[in-house]
Amino acid sequence: MRIMKFLGSIGLVASAALALSACGNKSNNASNQNAAKVKFPEAVPTKAKKNGGTLKVAIETDTPFKGIFEDALSTDAVDSTVAQYGDESLFHADKNYNIDNKGACTFKINYKAKTITIKIKKGVKWSDGKNVVAKDIEYPYEILASPQSGTQRYTSDLADIKGMAAFHAGKAKTISGIEMPNGANGNTVIIHFYQMHPGMNMIGTGYFWMEADPYHYLKNVPMSKLESSDQVRKSPLFFGPYKISKIVRGQSVTWVPNKYYWKGKPHISKIVESVISTDSAAQAIKSHKFDIIDVPNTQWSQVKNTKGYHFIATIPLSYDYLAFKVGKWDKKAGKCVMNKNSKMNNKALRQAIAYAMNIDQVEKKYTNGLTFRVNTLIPKSFGKYYDGSIKGYNYNLKKANQLLDKAGYKKKGTYRVQPNGKPLTIYLAAMSGSSEQEAITQNYIQQWKKIGLNVKLTTGRLIEFNSFYDKIENDAPGVDMFLGAWSLSAELSQADLYGERAPFNFSRFVTKRNTQLINEIDSAKAFNDNYRRKVLYEWQKYMFNEAYVVPTTNSYSITAVNSKLTGLSEKNGTTLGWNDVAFVK
Repeated sequence: MRIMKFLGSIGLVASAALALSACGNKSNNASNQNAAKVKFPEAVPTKAKKNGGTLKVAIETDTPFKGIFEDALSTDAVDSTVAQYGDESLFHADKNYNIDNKGACTFKINYKAKTITIKIKKGVKWSDGKNVVAKDIEYPYEILASPQSGTQRYTSDLADIKGMAAFHAGKAKTISGIEMPNGANGNTVIIHFYQMHPGMNMIGTGYFWMEADPYHYLKNVPMSKLESSDQVRKSPLFFGPYKISKIVRGQSVTWVPNKYYWKGKPHISKIVESVISTDSAAQAIKSHKFDIIDVPNTQWSQVKNTKGYHFIATIPLSYDYLAFKVGKWDKKAGKCVMNKNSKMNNKALRQAIAYAMNIDQVEKKYTNGLTFRVNTLIPKSFGKYYDGSIKGYNYNLKKANQLLDKAGYKKKGTYRVQPNGKPLTIYLAAMSGSSEQEAITQNYIQQWKKIGLNVKLTTGRLIEFNSFYDKIENDAPGVDMFLGAWSLSAELSQADLYGERAPFNFSRFVTKRNTQLINEIDSAKAFNDNYRRKVLYEWQKYMFNEAYVVPTTNSYSITAVNSKLTGLSEKNGTTLGWNDVAFVK
């Protein structure tokens, strides 16, 4: 459950159609059954391939993409989507999310020695022809641990690597626990840990990094200037199947084959990605403007009968959520600090707000059964670790009013006041997105008015994606609660999202019980799968009851693919990559 990225325009278009579309009058089962009626293939048909052709891809976002093409510094899904044709992970995973040896590197874990050994395969090269070497695997850890780099990805889990904390604190010039036995230009890296954790063999874990950086290309750039450098923004190097030939900042990227790609030359001659607004997606599909384009769920009915496309889909490891600000990030101490006097630090208030959301009604109106409510912060896709006994905050105005009455939020006219008698105005931050986003958000504001809560939008309007996360990350004033979305990896640790020392714990809640449960999830005892499952159930119940972060929905992620393309799949564990995608003969 490691944080991979936070979702934005691409994700949160879905989010309005996702998060705002599945919780309500009817039971959760009704919503899930509705979604289950929709069937999509996960892959396009396999056909004979030809070489050549230009692939036109839509990037759906209502704001320019940032263009931070370095994984330790990037945090949003849009940049990851833009970079996917060249930005390849060091590792590959099977259908159960376990790292196998089909990627650019082999992976060997030794629990007794508390090490992970990574070996780079022969022929893995950067797009400038230089070999990927051990230093390229080690260098991202320096970026992650450097206070000057500005990364948000340094966590307590990475501090389990020997020497990381000392490097982060400026007490060491190298990271002692990252060994390069054949030298910096060799092919082997051994990472030494203070302790081992369950799930370390899975893709996306936050215990170690899964990307490389071209040290020879970046080494002369000061850490403080790395994010804004041309090497990251204008002409980044990758070892994946394609390399960048042109960038129009924030608007488009053109890719051509990486002739040094370790799996051989890819089939497509050129890939052109172009930004379009979310509201333009349906028209772009009907006019066949793109070969690959995501389908916003709110627009599915408009495009579902369009000829010339295969519509493939998956339910991603992600969820949308409503979160409440109850503290601040202490940069100096490197941890979340909770404010016991915070406006939103009242469990009854948080629960009432959640119960007042009519998400099932919204889902029925806007998303054609493609969005469904999630009850807990462990999505159903995680199988036995998901606690289906938790019913979530289904729509219940009566219960919401009772909670507020009992907690002392008395009505004075239209709205309630705080238990201390002072006026109560709650400021909600929500991202701009599709044309439905405004209507959906206003719907919730009206629902909260029904229980006597005066909720207003932060800044008075929906907020552009980059500005939104800037406010959330920096604990800007005028944000009491916010609607966000997470894209997850397969590992079930919660430390990077909800731990005391997690920068991504945007609510900034810290409790003794939460810390205890998170530590237990990652403890040595949790190598016993039954024990880990038990603690994960306890954590889900605890988080449901405390309601600092309330999960709302997940949704089908649908992609329209030109029927003349083959080799594209949404299946987990597929060995296909962008080098396998081609036009058919």
